[in-house]
Amino acid sequence: KLSHSAAMILQAISSGHIYGFGVMEITGLPSGTVYPAMRRLERDGLIRSNWEQQSIADARQRPPRKYYKLTRSGRATVEASQKRYPLLAKLIPSPEVKNA
Repeated sequence: KLSHSAAMILQAISSGHIYGFGVMEITGLPSGTVYPAMRRLERDGLIRSNWEQQSIADARQRPPRKYYKLTRSGRATVEASQKRYPLLAKLIPSPEVKNA
């Protein structure tokens, strides 16, 4: 029971777009969709997040980023969502597809 938006977000994270703004850029979804969806995906155990170290953000002169990664359940969900939404991989190609 994964929404199309949530499937796009999971696909983006699995493709290496691992912080919120990167997910927004690749999916074209607005922040009001992406961030609440990522909170739900994290609550449901499909992704997990970690804040980057303040020293890294300071060195790059920007606020700290919250990075996301798929859990084992999240990877299985991405695979299932690609079957449900076959165009998903074309909209947001995985790294293997990009290099092919």
